[in-house]
Amino acid sequence: MKFFALIFTVTCYLTFTFAKIETEDSVLVLTKDNIAEAIGQNDYVLVEFYAPWCGHCKALAPEYAKAAKKLEEGGFSVKLAKVDATVETELAEKHGVRAYPTLKFYRKGSAIDYSGGRQADDIINWVIKKTGPAAKDLPTVEEAKSFIEARNVAIVGFFKDAESDGAKVFLEVANAVDDHVFGISSNEEVFSEYGVEDGKVVLFKKFDEGRSEFNDELDVKKLQNFISIHALPLVVDFNQDTAQKIFSGDIKSHLLVFLSEEAGHFEEYVEKIKEPAKKFRKEVLFVTINADKADHERILEFFGMKKNEVPAMRIIQLEQNMAKYKPENPELSSENVLEFVTAFVEGKLKKHLLTQDLPEDWNKKPVKVLVGTNFHEVAFDKTKNVLVEFYAPWCGHCQQLAPIYEALAEKYKDNEDLVIAKMDATENELEDIRIVNYPTITLYKKETNEAASYKGERTLQGLSKFIDSDGTYGQAPEEAQEEDEDDDVPRKDEL
Repeated sequence: MKFFALIFTVTCYLTFTFAKIETEDSVLVLTKDNIAEAIGQNDYVLVEFYAPWCGHCKALAPEYAKAAKKLEEGGFSVKLAKVDATVETELAEKHGVRAYPTLKFYRKGSAIDYSGGRQADDIINWVIKKTGPAAKDLPTVEEAKSFIEARNVAIVGFFKDAESDGAKVFLEVANAVDDHVFGISSNEEVFSEYGVEDGKVVLFKKFDEGRSEFNDELDVKKLQNFISIHALPLVVDFNQDTAQKIFSGDIKSHLLVFLSEEAGHFEEYVEKIKEPAKKFRKEVLFVTINADKADHERILEFFGMKKNEVPAMRIIQLEQNMAKYKPENPELSSENVLEFVTAFVEGKLKKHLLTQDLPEDWNKKPVKVLVGTNFHEVAFDKTKNVLVEFYAPWCGHCQQLAPIYEALAEKYKDNEDLVIAKMDATENELEDIRIVNYPTITLYKKETNEAASYKGERTLQGLSKFIDSDGTYGQAPEEAQEEDEDDDVPRKDEL
């Protein structure tokens, strides 16, 4: 009897101590009652903290489930799990969740942030890299084929001596690059199967030419650069999954091709631009942007474009204060794209600065209207102090400021030494002035054109003191700090 009582007690204890872990589409469903058990029982667990209403979470869900199923079928010791952070609020707070989705990887109980992509293959590649050697050993032709064919991109090093200097460089890169998988082989039959010699690195891919061979000296930086260039398609589509790879890559000059999927532009134009993309692969990244997507409206606006102008192309140079270039001929033929990019690479293009047409009544009201063509003439008039508000029409702070700014201009309308003006900085750009925050309020002082930026409260009283003090009021560090900490202030570089 005592034995059965003991069994009963243990059974009850286990029942109440360990909450059941349910699964949905091979993904563990975790709560505050079972997350510790899941992390404790599994050496490797990737946990997604999500919100049911979050659009990014909804887009991730099928890819996450697909990755979980593939890992399960492949016999990998990695579990994918999810937590509804809107229900498990204390759990989300405990694990430092500040945005949705947040993914954290628990390796033998220790958490690190997930930094991979959001496609199934990206998730699989990332977690495999975190659970195994930097490069998978491929001792046979069959294993090499299986490794390569199972992935969109696979990088394989062919080294007869795994301790050679070249192999060490390859493994160092393999260990540093998280978003791709690496394999290594010393088998001569594998060398023969892929037609390579000792010391070769090949990037296999299921797009474009199918494979790219690294033919330079084996150097960590050079090999990383090769991978970042050749692991992307010749023409990359801009979306949530590719954005990080596009902007974090070594190529900072991008040809952006704006197309409409609804109008069939992708089928019509993408093949045409692949030839010039090959020619400039190491210098200019070719990127397509679907203008039909609401998420991309701000990008169109940044370039001063309307959807009815699509198809169209622009070049942007990220390391030159977002310098933009517009073709004289908008045609998206191979020849014209080649001509446009060639002129850019050879330094023959002038930057394209946005400007609106100057309204006929720009100076008829107390607040004067500035555009790209009259800004310098008015703002740098050394006979006057000129206060300029750089604003964005969609900015809530700018909208709140508008009546105050109008009242300010009305107050000083009879002051002949002062001009109060505004400029839509989303529609007008200046070569020598870069606006980041909206609104930006700057006083250009007479005689010197010295610029003083206002950092105080956006009130009639505060702005009046700023003017009357010749731009010295509102410059205190503590006031500037308070403004800088306002997370709602829009930034022009947040596209």
